[in-house]
Amino acid sequence: MASTTPEQTGQTELKRVMGPKLLLLFIVGDILGTGVYALTGQVAGEVGGAAWVPFLVAFGVATLTAFSYLELVTKYPRAAGAALYVHKAIGIHFVTFIVLFTVMSSGITSASTASRAFAVNMLTAFGGGEAPDPADPALLVIALGFLLLVMFINFRGVAESVGTNVVLTLVELSGLLLVIFIGLYFVVGNEANWDAVVAFDSPDDKNTWVAITTATSLAFFAMVGFEDSVNMAEETKDPVRIFPRMMLTGLGLAAVIYVLISILAVAIVPVGDLANSETPLVTVVQTAAPDFPIGDLLPVISMFAVANSALINMMMASRLLYGMSKQGVLPKFLSHVHPGRRTPWAAIVFTTVIGLGLITFVSADPDSSVVALLGGTTSLLLLAVFTVVNVAVLVLRRDPVDHEHFRTRTPIAVLGAISCFYLVLPYSGRDSQQYVIAGWLLVIGVLLWVATLAVNRATGVHAEFDPEDIPPHEIP
Repeated sequence: MASTTPEQTGQTELKRVMGPKLLLLFIVGDILGTGVYALTGQVAGEVGGAAWVPFLVAFGVATLTAFSYLELVTKYPRAAGAALYVHKAIGIHFVTFIVLFTVMSSGITSASTASRAFAVNMLTAFGGGEAPDPADPALLVIALGFLLLVMFINFRGVAESVGTNVVLTLVELSGLLLVIFIGLYFVVGNEANWDAVVAFDSPDDKNTWVAITTATSLAFFAMVGFEDSVNMAEETKDPVRIFPRMMLTGLGLAAVIYVLISILAVAIVPVGDLANSETPLVTVVQTAAPDFPIGDLLPVISMFAVANSALINMMMASRLLYGMSKQGVLPKFLSHVHPGRRTPWAAIVFTTVIGLGLITFVSADPDSSVVALLGGTTSLLLLAVFTVVNVAVLVLRRDPVDHEHFRTRTPIAVLGAISCFYLVLPYSGRDSQQYVIAGWLLVIGVLLWVATLAVNRATGVHAEFDPEDIPPHEIP
């Protein structure tokens, strides 16, 4: 049977420009970014020196879910992603809406995380290499200003492109490779603390299992992004053939880089110093090569990495909101498009206001790590979506298609659903504040949904909600 689909024979408006290499760069670039640059120290703070273990576990959980995504994207090679799969599996509009709104909310929390990381790296880069005080009010001002800058760029209509992604991916990757090379140079010529690398030491006297799952909940933020690639299915050449190889290769490369960095970081820098640093990789480089100028360059590279993450996530969030509003399941004002720029200005402003509120709210608590709290909330939201996707792949086995596609084994999908669901639960050691933030975001969505239903019924409007009409990578 030929491995072609109707979508592959030209019945799509999107141009197929991505071959294996470009798809691999897209996947790797989407995974690399804020997580490893900002959260390595926080992960070490949860488990001690064995910080590589949570990254490895997070890779395992992500890979289980990736197999489900691979079956679904090769079965339904369209651009709507998780919402499409859930809609086909369950067919309840409200559930589809919640999935879409959850994905949108994860974009806002991820961008907010990146904004804080950008502020820290900016003050480090232009402050003589010294990390700023976490309570420095300038951090909040810069983070808010940066998110406003992202809003302005989004409004101007600078859309994500393959070329831009390649450049920024190479910038992100170069920073991580520099950390690895300098770290290896240090451990070869100096006495590294290898005993720390295998030491488990939770500061809150948690048992080893809870410490690992708590740290994995944070480390998972560094592994997300691979799921965004399914939104490029209609722009990929022969997705049925190349998606499985490229997605798994991209995840594997990211995992190798993260594990190497976490091992070297703990071997070079004492765990306590690493955990207290909001720029852990800068701390590693400054410790390993204090006289090497790259220590001053790395914060700048980090700024590019997290800025890319923020822009992509806020663009995704605003266009999802726009799409839902245009279909009549959210208030119509959110679908307003600027007549000159042709960008969804109302959705851009709305998502930015939520992001500004999140940063301000979290920064008001001096005892909380802004990056860890918002990054953990992002992983919480996406793990909930991944749980449903792993279930959807099993439900959709009853929906055969007339072309060949990747097929994951049933035990893998079941294990993926169980592991993702467990990491959503409080038993995993997750900070309770993450549930508060995620809960309020979903409350906002439900209230908007209810208000829109009431208005639609009063005016006799019938909303047609179809996730296939909301391609997240297209902006009007």
